[in-house]
Amino acid sequence: MKFKFLIFLALLTYMMLNPVLADEGNNDISVYTGTFDVIDKEGDDQTSLFGIEHKNPNLFRNTFLGKLSPISGGFVTGDSSVYLYTGIEGQYGIGPLKILPSFAPGYYEKGDGKDLGSVMEFKSEIKLDFDIFENSKIGYSYSHISNNEWGDINPGTDNQQVTFSKNF
Repeated sequence: MKFKFLIFLALLTYMMLNPVLADEGNNDISVYTGTFDVIDKEGDDQTSLFGIEHKNPNLFRNTFLGKLSPISGGFVTGDSSVYLYTGIEGQYGIGPLKILPSFAPGYYEKGDGKDLGSVMEFKSEIKLDFDIFENSKIGYSYSHISNNEWGDINPGTDNQQVTFSKNF
């Protein structure tokens, strides 16, 4: 469990120092907190989560599907589960409101938490962000993580988070 925490801490440190070392305005860092396994039918796996996500706005590309960007991040739950991911996110805007669907495969370690059936899990998410200041956003997201029936079991988990994002 200590090793998982050290991996998460290393990722967090890298993502926090990277904006300092890079050109100004090239990094969007999001921190989020919420509930892991919000629809827990058994009632024994629901817990809190805390995470961080990184985007580089310079890597946004306009495609026939809209504006797309790579994302990377991770979270840890109150039961010491860890999920590290990298994937792609779309961005669609309606004034100050941004709609951000994403898909990210990643590595999941159950720790003392929910067994999702595999270390390879897939996260699909929809996020609503609202511009509150020039370089800051606040948002709400809902995600589902599962292994697409590739693991021994596939209970999946639905999560909800409140997010604060800052462009550095």
